[in-house]
Formats: sequence, C-alpha cells, structure tokens
Amino acid sequence: MIEIIELTKKYGKFTALDSLNLQINKGTVFGFVGQNGAGKSTTFSILATLLAPTSGTAFINGYNIQKDTKAVRRQIGYMPDFFGVYDQLKTSEYLHFYGASYGIPYQERQKLIPRLLELVNLSHKKDVYVDLLSRGMKQRLCLARSLIHDPEVLILDEPASGLDPRARVEMREILKELKTMGKTILISSHILPELADMCDSIGIIDHGRLIAQGSVSEIQAMLHQERTIVVKFLGEAKRVISFFEDDPFVSKLTEMEKGSLQFVYRGTEEEQMELLKRAVLQDLQIISFSEEKANLEDVFMEITKGASLS
Repeated sequence: MIEIIELTKKYGKFTALDSLNLQINKGTVFGFVGQNGAGKSTTFSILATLLAPTSGTAFINGYNIQKDTKAVRRQIGYMPDFFGVYDQLKTSEYLHFYGASYGIPYQERQKLIPRLLELVNLSHKKDVYVDLLSRGMKQRLCLARSLIHDPEVLILDEPASGLDPRARVEMREILKELKTMGKTILISSHILPELADMCDSIGIIDHGRLIAQGSVSEIQAMLHQERTIVVKFLGEAKRVISFFEDDPFVSKLTEMEKGSLQFVYRGTEEEQMELLKRAVLQDLQIISFSEEKANLEDVFMEITKGASLS
C-alpha cells in the first residue's frame, strides 16, 4: 500500500530525512516514533505531496507521489500536526465545504456527513460553530474532514497532540474503528504506550534515519538482554529471596509486597527457564514467574541513545 524508497530531504547542508526505506501493507496501522525534528513531519508532508523530496520517491497504492500527484491525493486523507479551522462555519458546514472541494455532490454529502459525525462522536455538535468546539472536538472534526472522500490511506501527524486524557482515549477508539474498516493508517505520536496499544508495527526515526522497525514485541525484544522478572509465591519470603539472590544473573531484587518480588535478570532465555525449574525442584511455592514487558518509552529512549552514540 505504501512503499518508500531512499526518500531524502535536505535543506542546504542540513539533512532532515536520510535515505528512508519503508513498506506498509494494506490495512496496517503503522506508528512513526521520533523526537521533535527527527523527520516525522517531513516524511508525512512528502507523502501528502505538499513537499518535494531532494531524492528518492514513494508510492501510495501504486501511484508515484511526484508523477501522480492528483491520484495520490485521492488515495490519502491527511491530518497535519497543526491545522486550520474556519471559525465562522458550523460543524456540518465545515464538512460540506471540504466535501464540495472534492467534487462530492450535495445530495451525497447530505447522507455522508451525518455518518462521519457519528463516527467521530460529533453528531450532537452538527449545528455548533467550529470556534466553540473544544480542542479534542476540533481534532475529531479534522479527522472527519480527512475522511470526507473515503481515502484508502490516512496520514495522521500527532493526532492526539495537546489532548487531555479523555480526549486521547476517544481519539484512540476512533482510530481502532477505522482500522476495522480496513483503512491503512500511518500515525505519529509522542504518546508511545498508546501507539503500542493500537499499532501493528512501529518505526523509530532519529535524525532523519529509520533506526528500528518491527512489531511492538520485536522492538521491545531489542532490549531483552536485561529483563525484569516478577515472581509471586506462597510461604516464607526469606527463603524465596535467598534462592533468587544466589543466582549470578539476578540483580536489583526487590520485595514488592507480601508474596511478590521482582528482579533484573541478565541470563539467556534458556538460563531463565532453568532458574524456574530449579526453583520448583527446591519446593518453592511459585504461583507465577513472568517477564515484565519493557515500556515502549524506555525502549525508545534506549534505542535512540544508542543511535546517537554510534
């Protein structure tokens, strides 16, 4: 659905985007992660045909972003990180304006707009002026705007930026619904745990370069040389703690609450399995022995730190 080939953007001596290669399959939700200035918005602007690359190219649903500009724009719905709204228009009038811009007949818009407003939970605001909407409502309205021509691909640059927790949850639920509708979604965000919850795969970009790509679990696994293990048990804590402290790969052991402890483990997965086996053979009453998944924000910080040092 989206194919990016050696995409590069330079401003004089400054390289904003450095030979980006990426493939995103149809129906996938792909999360683009990076600090401010990493190259996310540059990539999105190029894909939206608003910015010409210095070199390289990209294809959206088979259309070249440079040679088939009009066709590409029909394929995509683009929501920039900063967007304008027309304050003197009511919510429904705002969508009528954009629908007319795409050449959608009035009678068709009359049926389409109520469905879009329902999708983004704004049906009750159809006759309210745009400038009276909250920021979260304006975000959802702009998402509806990007859907007005039923695009196959959505390019959403920081759609949850500046939203309060409730509004972020609402936006996330809408995006999940769009995924079930078969939309291919390319989304950037600093709210990394939310990306982990809704994305099929993510890419981490730093200083214009893609430094990691894969499913959320694959990205998390990149740091699995050091794992956090949580153990729940019955019986005397002193005996259980003493057993695990004697293992050479165990460090930073902490008793969390009665019948629960955690520690950092630096051995291999096979050695971790042997540790659990020995605990059972020692008649320790282990209820659960589980690995705590790395927080995606921690993964991001660790990976980008390594990239900066290289």
